[in-house]
Amino acid sequence: MILINTASGIPIYEQLIQNVTRLVEAGVLKPHDRLPSVRALAAELGVNPNTVAKAYRELEARGVTYSSAGKGCFISDEPQSENADSAILRQFDEVCQSALAQGISEDELQKRLRGIFKGGKDNDRNKKPD
Repeated sequence: MILINTASGIPIYEQLIQNVTRLVEAGVLKPHDRLPSVRALAAELGVNPNTVAKAYRELEARGVTYSSAGKGCFISDEPQSENADSAILRQFDEVCQSALAQGISEDELQKRLRGIFKGGKDNDRNKKPD
């Protein structure tokens, strides 16, 4: 099931990409499964069809899906794997976007990142004393 949160601050097309990618990774969507048409998904979610089309283009560029002219968008048989650096940086970007959307300031994120570079010990506020 694809869900979006219009109040999250994460662009809707990125939320769609994240949702489809997670469904593929969880095995809910299997190779050659057909995704809903752009118009059908846009209507279901109450978003602009251009937003869904943008997400579908990005999913195809990432190798998660493929399209067949006149037939639709399908889950790839063997998604092209990103190199490890690209995958980690993409996840980092998603976490930062989510943190910003939740109200964590840019200064706080930078402070924590600097803490990690300095050894990470002072970075975790939830850490229990030894």
